[in-house]
Amino acid sequence: MKSVLQGTHETESGPEQVAQLVNSMTQEDLLYLLAHSIRLLPFESRKDCQSIFSYAFRFKPPHSLSPDPPALTHVVHRRPEVIVELCRGYGYKESAMPCGVVLRELLKQHEDVASIILHDESRETERAISIDEIDPRESPVQSGEGIFWNFFPWIDGGAFEVSTDAFTTFRELLTRHKALVAIYLEKNFDLFFSRYNSVLVQSSSYVTKRQSIKLLGEILLDRANYAIMTQYVESGEHLKICMTLLKDDRKMVQYEGFHVFKVFVANPKKSPPVQRILVNNRERLLRFLPTFLEERTEDEQFMDEKSFLIRQIESMESAPS
Repeated sequence: MKSVLQGTHETESGPEQVAQLVNSMTQEDLLYLLAHSIRLLPFESRKDCQSIFSYAFRFKPPHSLSPDPPALTHVVHRRPEVIVELCRGYGYKESAMPCGVVLRELLKQHEDVASIILHDESRETERAISIDEIDPRESPVQSGEGIFWNFFPWIDGGAFEVSTDAFTTFRELLTRHKALVAIYLEKNFDLFFSRYNSVLVQSSSYVTKRQSIKLLGEILLDRANYAIMTQYVESGEHLKICMTLLKDDRKMVQYEGFHVFKVFVANPKKSPPVQRILVNNRERLLRFLPTFLEERTEDEQFMDEKSFLIRQIESMESAPS
C-alpha cells in the first residue's frame, strides 16, 4: 500500500491508482483496522502504517470538487471511530508516537477532527459521535469519561515518550481551533480546570508540570479565551495554586507560574476572594517579589512586568467584607 500511495525510486504512483486504493481502504474499513491494530505491528510496519495514514488523509483526486480529501471526509462523517482509535493509541507505548503524528496532521487539516475528539464519549466497541451529531453550542456538559479526558492520565501517567507526545497533541488540540475550544472550555469550565490543575499543574513530573503551567498561561492570555480568563482569575483557589508555584524550588516552574500570577494581579476587576488573598499577603509579596528571579536581568519584559505587579500590589485597596 505504501508503495502504491507514495511510489518508489523505480516507479511513480499514478493518481488514478492511488484514488482506487484510497477508495478501497475506506470501503473495506481498513483505516479503522489499522488504527485499532497498529500497536501489534513490528516497529518498521508501524512507521509504514503512519505513512499510509498521512498520505491517505492528504490525497485529493485530480479534478475533485470537494475541498477535503475523501478519506478525511469519510472518517469525519461516517467512521469517526478511526479518530477515536488513533487517540487510544496513547494507551500503548508502541503506538503512541505514530498515532500522535497522524492525529496532529489531522488536527491541522480540519476543525471537525478536534470537535470529535472533544465531544466523543463513546466506550470501547461503541459507535463514536459523528460530526453531524455535534453542535458545540448546544452540546451537553461533558461527563469527564470521553476520549478527550483520557489525555490527562496519558500525559501524567505514561512513559516519558508517551507523555511528551500526548502533551504535544493535547496542546495542538487546545490551541489550533480557538473558537471551537473557547466554547468547549466555557461550557466545561469547572471539570476541565479542576482536572487540569490537580493532574497536570500539580503533577510530580517536572516536564509535565512546567509544560502545563506554560500552556495554562497561553490559554488565559489568548484573546479568544477572554471569557474563560475572567472566570479563571475570579477564583481564590486558583490564585492559591498559582502562588504556590512561585515558591517552587525549580526556577522555570517559578517563571511559568509568574506568567499566570500576573493575570490575577493585573485584572482591574478582581473578585473579593482574590482581592482578599492578595491584600492579606501584601507584605509578604512585597518582600518576596523584588528578589524573585532577580538573576533574569537581561529579560527586560519580565523585569518590567514584575515592577508593574509590585506597584499594583502596593496600591491595592482592601477587599469589601
